[in-house]
Amino acid sequence: MELTEQSDVVEGKTALCYEVLQHLGDCYIAVDNYGQAGKCYEKAASLCPDLPQPYVGLGLTALGNNKLDDAEIAFRVARRLDGNCAKAYAGLAAVAHQRADYKLAFRMYLKCLELDTNNLAALLGLFQTSCRMGSFEQVIYFLRVYLRMHPGDTSVMFCLATLYIKQDDLQQSQRLLKDILVLDAANRDAADLLEEVEHNLAQGLEPRQGRFCGAGNDNAKEF
Repeated sequence: MELTEQSDVVEGKTALCYEVLQHLGDCYIAVDNYGQAGKCYEKAASLCPDLPQPYVGLGLTALGNNKLDDAEIAFRVARRLDGNCAKAYAGLAAVAHQRADYKLAFRMYLKCLELDTNNLAALLGLFQTSCRMGSFEQVIYFLRVYLRMHPGDTSVMFCLATLYIKQDDLQQSQRLLKDILVLDAANRDAADLLEEVEHNLAQGLEPRQGRFCGAGNDNAKEF
């Protein structure tokens, strides 16, 4: 076998091992086995040190163990390796969120969604952060974008309905809540909020805002 062919075989085996390790790491993350996940991601990083994905995985394992400094370092490495790595920005946002640095979290969630509008964990994180900060226009935009791609996602529809309330757009909220109940008639939160919205529309009152702003993932396992 010629040298170039041997090199191709080695590269092929390395790539295969890397993919297997990444997949195993993701599986361990899904069942909260952060120790095993970390070992897999470390091996993957040693095989392909110039790829951001293993470092995102290491950031997630550190985040799962509440080691925020280690998580931040890993996510920063991933961002340095790929300035357009949406998951690296989502990770940095999650770290900032855990530290109650909501302004930084908001910026990082926005950057992630600019790169990947389909990132539900970042979208819900942005929603929760917006509730903390009282800034809704940008998150409403991304919620609408996401719903154009996933029109039946009732959790995102509910988030948007609550933000319409905060924008004093009760009719838009009413429409969305009715749509949710068509899709999920047993959704108690949507039914309760719809009852309150319709009562306030009839009375010309404002609903009690803030009751339903907890729908986010502070510690998402996946980005």
